[in-house]
Amino acid sequence: MKTRVLLAISASALWPAVASAQTSAPTAPVANCLPKSWLDMQPPYKSVEVLPDGRVTFRLCAPLAREAKVISPDLGDLIPGGATNGVANGLALTRDATGLWTGTTGRPVPASPYRFSFQVDGAPVPDPQGTMVSERLTGVTSVFEVPGPAAAFQEYRKDVAHGVVGTIEYWSNALGRKRRAHVYTPPGYTGDARRYPVLYLVHGAGDSDDSWTSIGHAQYILDNLIAAGQAVPMIVVMPAGHTPMRPNQNMLVNTDFGSDLTTDLIPLIDRSYRTVAKPEMRAMAGLSMGGAHTLNFGLPRSDLFRYAGIFSMGLGFQDPAKEIDDYETRNAAGLRRSAKDMKLVWYGMGKTDFLYGTVAPTRAMLDKYGIRYTYVESEGGHEWGNWRSYLNQFAPKLFRVGS
Repeated sequence: MKTRVLLAISASALWPAVASAQTSAPTAPVANCLPKSWLDMQPPYKSVEVLPDGRVTFRLCAPLAREAKVISPDLGDLIPGGATNGVANGLALTRDATGLWTGTTGRPVPASPYRFSFQVDGAPVPDPQGTMVSERLTGVTSVFEVPGPAAAFQEYRKDVAHGVVGTIEYWSNALGRKRRAHVYTPPGYTGDARRYPVLYLVHGAGDSDDSWTSIGHAQYILDNLIAAGQAVPMIVVMPAGHTPMRPNQNMLVNTDFGSDLTTDLIPLIDRSYRTVAKPEMRAMAGLSMGGAHTLNFGLPRSDLFRYAGIFSMGLGFQDPAKEIDDYETRNAAGLRRSAKDMKLVWYGMGKTDFLYGTVAPTRAMLDKYGIRYTYVESEGGHEWGNWRSYLNQFAPKLFRVGS
C-alpha cells in the first residue's frame, strides 16, 4: 500500500496528464521535455551521463515538479548531505524552461557501480529512463556504472566466458511459505557433467537476494577470477537473508533463516544442481547482516561448511559481554569442532566502518576457541566498494586441493 501511495505522488510530478486536475501544481510549459508520443522510442535526454572529467550529470524530466534531487546510499560525500535516503539531503537539481531537471556532482566519481534514486517533491522514485535496477529490502533503486581500471575486476568483460545467473523459487517447509534465491552457475556448467563446489553468499540488512548480482556484481567477479585461473569454478547461491517478521525476532540471530538454509535450501540445491554435497565443498559468506548469519549458521557448522567469510560484521554491537556470552552458549560445541575442521575463516572490515568496534571482541572469541583466521583491514566503511573487494579476495582461496 505504501508503494502505491509513493507512485501516485511521484506520478503527479512526472506525468502532466495525471496532474491536470491538481490546481495547486505548477503549469506545464507548452514545450516540455517529455516525448511527443509513446511512439517516440528514443529517450529525449541522457538521465545519467559520465563526463570526460569523471563527474556525473543526472537529468530528470518532471515538468510539474516543485523540487528534484538525487539521493544515493552509495555516493557518500560525492553529493551534498552524504549517503542518505532522507528527504533533506541529496544533490539538488535545477529546472530549465522545458521542465528538465539537471545536476552534476562536484567532483569525479570513482569507477564503480552505484545505486541512486530521484527524489521528486519528497517522493523517491527510480530513474524513469533507466533499465538497470537493484532490489532492496523495500523497493528498488536505479543503478549506473562508472567504468575504469580500478573497477575492472568487477566489470563485465567481453573477452571472458560468462556464467549464468538465475532465480529459483521454492517452498520452505521451515517457514511455511514460498522463498526465492539467486543462483550463479559458472561458465561451462551447461556443457559438461562435472560436479561443483558451492558458495552460499548472503546480503545485508537493507538489501535482498538480488543485491549481490545487481549491485555487488558477484557474477562478473567470479567470471573474471575463473577466466584468469585464480578461482575454482563454483556455484554461488545467494539466499534471501530476511524472513517474515515476528514478535521479538532478532534480525542478526535469525534462527528462521538458519532453519530455512539448512533444512530447505541446501538440500534443494544439492538435488537440483550438480554439486559436491560434502562440507569440504561448501562455503558460506556474507556482508553485514549476512556476516552475522555466517557467524551464526556457517562458522559453527563445520558439518555443513568448511569455509566461512565474514564481511563487515562482528559480535558485540550493542552489549558486547552479553552478546558474546549468548553466542558462546549457543555455539560452543560447534566452535570447538570448527577449530579442528575449518579450512578457512576469512574476516574483512573497513577502518571507518561503524561496526569496527566489533572486531576486537570477535577476534578474541576466535582466539579463545583456537579458530585460525585471516583478518583483512581495508580503507573505507560499510560500503559495497569494500564488499566487492572482499569477495574478490575471498573466492580465490576456496576449494583448493590441499587447502
